[in-house]
Formats: sequence, structure tokens, C-alpha cells
Amino acid sequence: MGKLLSRKEAADYLTNERGLRTASTYLQKLATVGGGPEYRRYGKYAVYEMEALDRYADSKLTAPRSSTSATK
Repeated sequence: MGKLLSRKEAADYLTNERGLRTASTYLQKLATVGGGPEYRRYGKYAVYEMEALDRYADSKLTAPRSSTSATK
């Protein structure tokens, strides 16, 4: 297990390191409704592993495209 990040740190990591603008409030919403990165609980706090954030970011990106009409 790698370093654990708070929800704010996780949002900053996705924004600054992966280039995917993400707010901590959006990660909170995803934790409630599903579809977000895996997280753990430490008491009342959600904590994220960088590896889980990387998997999440990779799952949201499409393959490279050369046209807006490309569908696959």
C-alpha cells in the first residue's frame, strides 16, 4: 500500500499530476453515488491510494483520437 491521501489531496493529485480537473466535493459525490475511485475509511475520513486514483483516471480516458467523429 502506498501513501494515503485525504479527499482534498486526492482531488489535487488528479488535477495537478494527472491533468484532470477534479474537486474534492465531486469525489464526495462519487463516494455517495458510486463510480469514483476506490477509497478506504480512516475513522470518519476517506483516504485514497495513488494507485487507485491512477486506475480511476485511466478508466475515464478514451483511446487517442485524431477526429471528433471517431467513435471507437
